[in-house]
Amino acid sequence: MKIPRIYSNIGQFIQPNKVLAIFGPRRVGKTTLLTDFLATCNEKYRLESGDDIHAREIFGSEDLALLKEYTRGYGLIIIDEAQRIPKIGWGLKLLVDHIPGIRVIATGSSSFELAGQIGEPLTGRKRTMTLFPLSQFELLKNHNGNRHDVSRLLSERLVFGSYPEVIVAKSNEERKNILEEIVGSYLLKDILELDRIRNTKTLSDLLRLIALQIGSEVSLNELATALGIDKKTVARYLDLFEKSFVLYNLRGYSRNLRKEVTKKSKYYFYDTGIRNAIISNFNDLSHRDDAGALWENFMIIERVKTRAYKKISANDYFWRTWDKQEIDLVEEREGKLFGYEFKWQKHKAKEPKSWRETYPTASYEIVTAENYLDILE
Repeated sequence: MKIPRIYSNIGQFIQPNKVLAIFGPRRVGKTTLLTDFLATCNEKYRLESGDDIHAREIFGSEDLALLKEYTRGYGLIIIDEAQRIPKIGWGLKLLVDHIPGIRVIATGSSSFELAGQIGEPLTGRKRTMTLFPLSQFELLKNHNGNRHDVSRLLSERLVFGSYPEVIVAKSNEERKNILEEIVGSYLLKDILELDRIRNTKTLSDLLRLIALQIGSEVSLNELATALGIDKKTVARYLDLFEKSFVLYNLRGYSRNLRKEVTKKSKYYFYDTGIRNAIISNFNDLSHRDDAGALWENFMIIERVKTRAYKKISANDYFWRTWDKQEIDLVEEREGKLFGYEFKWQKHKAKEPKSWRETYPTASYEIVTAENYLDILE
């Protein structure tokens, strides 16, 4: 079974003398998107992989004559896993600047900016889209808008996540095996290659520490002490995890610095199944004590997906005061503040008094398993 993605027709996003850059974690469906598009493509195209040595030599050469000869006769050039090619940004710049009408697609399983490759060279010459693990928004469309069919599998999504392969798998054992393979074979691969990091154990230990404290504020000093490395190295590793679509960083919000906590960050996993694979815990929600944290992680990332796919411009934060009043997610958009508190268990929660006193025009909403699709659909 194939589940249609939000970008089911990427052809509409491709423009002459522009690069369409498709980012996203490994195994979320970027190659499938390309395959489906090329199956209906009527023009001559050239498809290359960043793993191919010859492609690396051509696009890394910065030799315009060589690039022209290489692309002669093709109207569309596609490079999968383009972040593996040194100087790919400058090679693509030469293409779109000097070959009239050429169209280019480049995919990457980490932000190309991770290697400093396409950010500056392709300023004004690219369009960027990010593909995530399947969103509830996409699954709802796949189920013809039937909320019951989507929400009845909510517990499964919190435990096993939303990778396409995981969702279509026929058993929990198969889902577990897929996630363990992704973690074991793919998760750290780009970081190790792009930043020349050799200590895989330290990266794995750092991820495990973060996995055990999702929803909590992270202390770089405490992480550094636990790992036996310096604070700057911890910060660099966390930044790499962010840019490789492993972790999402949520910072504190404040307009009243004396009362509100702003310096620390919270980290969430782009997929809860990956998080559970890292700590080797696929127990049902009824048999674990981190269901609330998983729900918070899940909803933070689902809002990230919704904003990206629906082109909603917003800054997002968490909010907490020194006397421990808090809100899980605050979105700042269109000059207004929107507060969301995520509660997995059915119990009453009150709006923090300081929130209303400090931001009287802000909204506040408690999001549960019963109403969560209201803020995602």
